[in-house]
Amino acid sequence: MKFFILTLLFIPFFVLGQVNFTTSNLPIVVINTNGQTIVDDPRIVCDMGIIDNGFGSINSISDPFNDYNGKISIEYRGSSSQSFPKKPYALETQDSLGNNNNVSLLGLPVENDWILYAPYSDKALMRNFLTFDLGRKMGHYAPRTVYCELVINGDYKGVYILMEKIKRDNDRVDIAKLDFDDLAGDSLTGGYIIKVDKYTGTGGADWLSDFPNIGGNNLYIQYHYPDASVMLPQQLDYIEHYMDSFEYALAGPNFADSLLGYSKYIDVNSFIDLYIINELSKNIDGYRLSTYLYKDRDDNGGKLTMGPFWDYNLAFGNANYCDGGITSGWEVNGGCGDSNPFWFERLLDDTMYQNKLKCRWEYLRDRSFHQDSLFNFIDSMALYLDDAQQRNFQQWPTLGTYVWPNFYVGNTYQDELIFFKTWIGDRLLWIDNNLGGNCYEILGCTDPFACNYDPLANTNDGSCNYNSASYDTLVSSISVSWNGLNLLSSGDYSYTLLNSSGCDSIANINFTISITGTHDIASSSRRVLIKITDVLGRETKGTNNEQLFYIYNDGTVEKRIVIQ
Repeated sequence: MKFFILTLLFIPFFVLGQVNFTTSNLPIVVINTNGQTIVDDPRIVCDMGIIDNGFGSINSISDPFNDYNGKISIEYRGSSSQSFPKKPYALETQDSLGNNNNVSLLGLPVENDWILYAPYSDKALMRNFLTFDLGRKMGHYAPRTVYCELVINGDYKGVYILMEKIKRDNDRVDIAKLDFDDLAGDSLTGGYIIKVDKYTGTGGADWLSDFPNIGGNNLYIQYHYPDASVMLPQQLDYIEHYMDSFEYALAGPNFADSLLGYSKYIDVNSFIDLYIINELSKNIDGYRLSTYLYKDRDDNGGKLTMGPFWDYNLAFGNANYCDGGITSGWEVNGGCGDSNPFWFERLLDDTMYQNKLKCRWEYLRDRSFHQDSLFNFIDSMALYLDDAQQRNFQQWPTLGTYVWPNFYVGNTYQDELIFFKTWIGDRLLWIDNNLGGNCYEILGCTDPFACNYDPLANTNDGSCNYNSASYDTLVSSISVSWNGLNLLSSGDYSYTLLNSSGCDSIANINFTISITGTHDIASSSRRVLIKITDVLGRETKGTNNEQLFYIYNDGTVEKRIVIQ
């Protein structure tokens, strides 16, 4: 099969505004709407180019578009943030025919749905950026972020953050795809993404929980993936019934029982980590808005998992209501806590949960939540943004001016950073002194690079296990080389493995498979493919150019790569 590449030449003409914007150490995103006006809905189709000469290099507005040069559809996004003059955007990369165009932007994994987040009331410019970085350091998927400067129709728009939109994808929320015919058995059990957010009142996109929020008002849970409009009744009923089962177990008299209680339904560690990030940041929206949960298929864990983290622009002291600006007090049951689901406060009634929470907090405080680690990250980002933030605040002169809902108003960017860091330091100490529970020794694997890593373990018991086959290299140039094979044509290739050991489904299996060149799975009638796993033993459907294990019912395992 031959592929033809169409190169779009988009040569911009700039009439710059009040900011004399010519160069930046940040990537530059340029959008030309071709005379159209961007609105909330519907999206408009226009052109986008991105200039990125690499980290440490200077990008000039006159440089060619070398990261992306093509079509997008774009609209405003957000709720209260749309009222600001600096607008946030949602965009989709498209091909010339208007179809989704899965591409990598600024080094982020290939996809087509993106966010251009506009920090405005957050004058430190990094509350979301920091939170998502902490989420990844805690071991979770969190939207990847890249700072950039934005120009639309020749007008400079300031510092933006290119972010991944929350969606199901192998490189985002990595859960099974739920198809229209997944109506029974294990395929019905995932994947789903749901959320607690502002109630839109549109009908059909959410359901009413049997349990009110802490304040006694209705709690609506919304479908995020798949979209409710394409889900069949069996799928809608399944995830709603699963949530009902969790809530009734949590509210019941046996809620702490390991067999009858809440832990049967949820990934406890993820609930603990969401609690920790919400309380560290004292996010006034933390539990009641933009709170995502997902569920994979039962054969891949299948428990309800908190995340990804989202929307922390009013956190870390950046709110003058619901006690958001002060560093004392719990957000879970104070401030705006009346709007929170009952889940998090009820979990604290379980002594074992409290103890796990205490251990996790102490573990993180010695690592990514150590004050030095947090302050060093903030300082490094501030240095990186130093030139760009000056242009941003020249375009949007908010320093020294109240912007809803600021608790603190600094006269300079440095003032904002000092408040940001001081607030975090005081908050860390308050939690240290007020978090309940007792942290006893918890044995387990403490190495995050091991495939049986236990995030709650605080003492390494020597059980860490590693997949010895995960270090093979894949080299791509004009041709593709893998384990000494030159793969010159498209095909499905297998490779000889001896005495492979590791975690999960491929652990301690000894086998020998001959190289067969291009191999057709369907032609092998003597054995049945049981499942496909990645190098860590996690079941997957696989992606092109990824090393995978094909596990068969006769005990044999092939390591494969598909080249297209």
